[in-house]
Amino acid sequence: MSTPNTQESAERPVRVMVVDDHPMWRDAVARDLAESGFDVVATAGDGPGAVRRARAACPDVLVLDLNLPGMPGVQVCRELVGSLPGLRVLVLSASGEHADVLEAVKSGATGYLLKSASTRELVDAVHATAAGDPVFTPGLAGLVLGEYRRLAADPAPAAPDVPKAPRLTDRETEVLRLVAKGLSYKQIAERLVISHRTVQNHVQNTLGKLQLHNRVELVRYAIETGLDDA
Repeated sequence: MSTPNTQESAERPVRVMVVDDHPMWRDAVARDLAESGFDVVATAGDGPGAVRRARAACPDVLVLDLNLPGMPGVQVCRELVGSLPGLRVLVLSASGEHADVLEAVKSGATGYLLKSASTRELVDAVHATAAGDPVFTPGLAGLVLGEYRRLAADPAPAAPDVPKAPRLTDRETEVLRLVAKGLSYKQIAERLVISHRTVQNHVQNTLGKLQLHNRVELVRYAIETGLDDA
């Protein structure tokens, strides 16, 4: 077992919930994550049960399959991300179809990993997802960034009751610009010579100021305002 870093050691274990309709796979993933130091707070085998149990257990990370009985995984993601602001979703799917990946991202998923990934890759992906970094199976990251840009080309619904976007600090603007360029929080921290936690705080403050809910909306805003080209 790998040794957790100092920052993680000083904090409580990441709370994880595993959702998959195959009992043996679900139990194996939950066991691997528990043995790697995560606190597996719940599991579920169908969509409605996933929504109900996640709201009760309040995990930090939801490891979610897309093909679920009762309710599609993307709908589960959409409902939970909308009602549990601190939740981050890592899709773990057998499908590498671009349409499935993009639909998951648009539904609020932070990352997308194929089931062919190793246990080490899964563990690393859950840690990164918990930290707010996007995680994608190699080859999918460029696809997702391209989708961010395509979404930005479609005008967002007008918000007439909001007269003007709040002013961001220079540092918040710089972090937002790097997020829009596709950098992870770790890469941003290294680029700006600040801590990973400070980057997270800037992103959370920016989300609050702009009344946005997730990284997809944040990147869309940054691209619409031209920050990715700065």
